[in-house]
Amino acid sequence: GLRVTVLLTSSLMVLGAGLRCVPVSDLEIRKKLIHGGQLLNGLAGPTVMNAAPFLSTTWFSPDERATATAIASLLNYLGAAGAFLVGPLVVPSPNGTAHLPLLSQSNTEHIKDRIEAVLYAEFGMVSLIFSAALAYFPSRPPFPPSVAAASQRLSYRRSFCRLLSNFRFLMIALAYAIPLGVFSGWSGVLDLILTPVHVSQVDAGWIGFWSIVGGCVVGIAMARFADFIRGMLKFILLLLLSGATLASTWFTLTCLTSVTHLPLTTATLYTSCILLGIFLNSSVPIFFELFVETVYPVPEGITCGVVTFLSNVFMGVLLFFLTFYHTEFSWFNWCLPGSCLLSLLLILCFRESYDRLYLDVVVSV
Repeated sequence: GLRVTVLLTSSLMVLGAGLRCVPVSDLEIRKKLIHGGQLLNGLAGPTVMNAAPFLSTTWFSPDERATATAIASLLNYLGAAGAFLVGPLVVPSPNGTAHLPLLSQSNTEHIKDRIEAVLYAEFGMVSLIFSAALAYFPSRPPFPPSVAAASQRLSYRRSFCRLLSNFRFLMIALAYAIPLGVFSGWSGVLDLILTPVHVSQVDAGWIGFWSIVGGCVVGIAMARFADFIRGMLKFILLLLLSGATLASTWFTLTCLTSVTHLPLTTATLYTSCILLGIFLNSSVPIFFELFVETVYPVPEGITCGVVTFLSNVFMGVLLFFLTFYHTEFSWFNWCLPGSCLLSLLLILCFRESYDRLYLDVVVSV
């Protein structure tokens, strides 16, 4: 149920954030505490990333599910957008770009104090969320909002067998995992990628912020459109992935200005990066709804957990290669349009079905 899972998740986050705030002078012990806190925070991640479709099915009617999934999943991305701003604005850069009138030693202490302030603030926020969930967060409404919400789901073993043997699901799982995994790894090191073209970490942070915020707004709008006109999830994904392919190609060619002679300005970098983030981030809730419709009655949490795991695998592989090839980033940039194009081709070949929606409509009638 949602209540037990959310309480467990938020308690792990509170404990993880608390470990990072323990004031220990021994740096080796402090490092272990921080790694332990990050591990606990990572263990809480699957619920935050995968529970949105289960939440929308449990609490919302069929004509509201896509919108609810979009809001629940994209608010997580909105938190990541805040991280793009908090880092550069609260913690000054150590490389001399912050223009602080401080000596080297005092500058280091100032940065240390700012980092600790961020850690304490995060601990306070997750503690507040845990208290709110503990006070009131029911597992389900008094009455199910739809037939699908009240129907029996498959067991864990049967669910995994159904997913791994469903070729159509594997197609759209790869269509989601490859570009979103590559984009997550790429955006995580966006400041490093933009440094060779003389873009500061503050500007890189603003680019990441607006790309995520734009993706949240467009994603919710697209999900609302999908609720009004049902059976259009594949068409929406084709539009979004086409835009992502064009935007990522534009950005990659712009960074190769010595070869392509395209104008390399702050405006073009901002525009291409923000458009890429908008198209890819807004596709997340649409993908989630299509996953659930395709493999119903497999539980929503298992379905989205599998695709999120695949996305993290691709992101991890990409970042692994980045540890060896970190002096030049053109190969990393080319991974973006390649992954978006591959995803677009997989969606084109995909035959959509709406098993959960069909059950709600037919049984209700």
